[in-house]
Amino acid sequence: MPDTSLAPFRNPRSVVVVGASDDHAKWGYWLARGALTGLPERAVYLVNANVDSVQGQKTYPKVSFLPTIPELVVLSVPARFIAEVVEDSLAAGSKAFLGITSGVPGEEALKKRIIEAGARIIGPNSLGLFDAASKLQLAWGRFTPGHLAIVSQSGQLGSELAILGARAGLGVSRFVSVGNQLDVNAVEILGDLTDHEETKIVALYLESFSGGAKLVETIRDLTRAGKTTLVLTTGASDGSQRLARSHTGSLTSALDTVDAACRAAGAIRVNSPGELINLARYLCVADRPSGRRTALISDSGGQGGIAADVAARAGLHCQVFSDALQRRLAAILPAGAAVSNPVDLAGAGEANLHVYADLVGVLKDSGEVDSVVLSGYFGRYGEDTAALEELELEVSDRLAALAEGRDFSLVVHSMSESSSVVRRLWERGIPCYPVIEFALQTLASAARLAEAPGRVPNARGRTVKEPAPGYWSARGLLKELGIGAPVGMLAQNREDVARAGQLLRYPLVLKVDWLEHKSENGGVKLGLGSAEQLLAAFDDMYRLHGDGQYVVEEQDMRENTVEVLVGARQDRDFGPVVTVGAGGTETELHKDISVELAPVDESTALEMIGRLKCLPLLQGWRGRPATDIAALARIVVAVSEAVAASENITDFEVNPIRVAPEGALAVDALVLSKATVKI
Repeated sequence: MPDTSLAPFRNPRSVVVVGASDDHAKWGYWLARGALTGLPERAVYLVNANVDSVQGQKTYPKVSFLPTIPELVVLSVPARFIAEVVEDSLAAGSKAFLGITSGVPGEEALKKRIIEAGARIIGPNSLGLFDAASKLQLAWGRFTPGHLAIVSQSGQLGSELAILGARAGLGVSRFVSVGNQLDVNAVEILGDLTDHEETKIVALYLESFSGGAKLVETIRDLTRAGKTTLVLTTGASDGSQRLARSHTGSLTSALDTVDAACRAAGAIRVNSPGELINLARYLCVADRPSGRRTALISDSGGQGGIAADVAARAGLHCQVFSDALQRRLAAILPAGAAVSNPVDLAGAGEANLHVYADLVGVLKDSGEVDSVVLSGYFGRYGEDTAALEELELEVSDRLAALAEGRDFSLVVHSMSESSSVVRRLWERGIPCYPVIEFALQTLASAARLAEAPGRVPNARGRTVKEPAPGYWSARGLLKELGIGAPVGMLAQNREDVARAGQLLRYPLVLKVDWLEHKSENGGVKLGLGSAEQLLAAFDDMYRLHGDGQYVVEEQDMRENTVEVLVGARQDRDFGPVVTVGAGGTETELHKDISVELAPVDESTALEMIGRLKCLPLLQGWRGRPATDIAALARIVVAVSEAVAASENITDFEVNPIRVAPEGALAVDALVLSKATVKI
């Protein structure tokens, strides 16, 4: 249900602009001008104690002098007067404030006063509000109505998105600059868009993700309501990664986690305002592709080659067509034209414009592709040669008919930016871009959205007992979770080590139990083939590390193994997160990881493994037998559920897991809890 306390920010019955002005260079001018466009739908009042009128409207010296109680008070006066204006407005009965002014002193005291009075405030330091449906405009500049909602922590960036959208023919349904989020926050504003009929796409810019779990839930609600959220944020610094105590923490950046949160919510992160607008335009007119199999059609070999390179970088799959399909394409084109993918028209377009639609029709019917990208001159023929315009428009309509339906997507890269044909393509639901990178990157982003419609992490009610510090206790947690580990024994002294050497199978491994990173600190010795080597290794370790618990284990000697890392941790903003990646001592060097919000099920775990660069090793590289990927997936699930079930476990890392054809074995593990984290 809509939050009734936010109603004054959607469609207030009355608005007062405090600090209204006739000076075009001041905020007070634009706020008053915008507010007055809401007449006669709502009452609009202007406050300025120094003049009798502003923009032809009567002014009042204070809010308390108004003939009625204003539902929304816009604060655009110098910072030192804000507290006084708020007090006067509260005394008059107002319950909602839009704070434009920045640098307000005593913000926390102001927040306390407003909340105690049962009122709400957006801002301060906001660049304003706009709602096309209710004709509410309380911001600098002008807005073009449309279907894009913008919620931004940076007002200036939000304004840039609105301007870029207007240039591209994409208007704004609602604009909210959340400012300092003293009270009303971005999550509440997003939730208020769920039932906003005019909004189809939501552009969200955030610099911080405090309360990320609630944010994911809210964006997931938007997804269920048929609204797609496009997330823009700044890059993560390396600072938090350098402070991490586990490989998992040092490998995963804030952006990795934001991407995982987006997948869980059915959203997607984009890299720039331009990329966001390109994708928003696509989603407003076309369905998402059903897969990544892409056919490229170009007017020249050069353009086709560039398109193929860009498509590969974007993650699209431009696979070679079957022999049968190549023969069908070749029958349409001149002799010698390339038909394997990309398809080179070799001049056929100039001879017969209908060849574009003919080729698209053949590719659609083949079942071998999910999408087609036309790259080159189409869209510009009529612009350069007026006699060809009607024919080109006719072909455009044929292309639009072919693009209908949910199982096939068509995107055009045209050397024209705004011809009548380009406009017709957009009108008929075919995205058309002036740059090949825009076309292919947007198509790839739409495909990623289709692959991640959103999911609700659903644990199986697992309960986990928090282990004591040390590797031996971590082995106990592995056993509890059903994760296999080598046969081993705990040793307190040299005699215990010797006894382990008599009972276990060589070669053996000796480990210092309490060290978090054993390899870097001389805390592990592999390949101990005899009792003499085992005891010598213990003597060396004991001299270095002293008294404490040591662990003796049988070394895993299975062939055709691949070392993998599985880890989970409590993210500061989003809660439990799970990671799988290339493991071993070089794991940071590879930086080959997949991240999701925890817990995950086996299907999601398999998807994570499927995104790894080291997947071919797991599948059987160069004739080697395939490893037990299903066993690895079960470990990912178990580790994710363990951290999700216990807020006290801050990090749980199993590295390496040796995955072989016969199964997966955890040969080292680290568990950190709130009790073991040094403050």
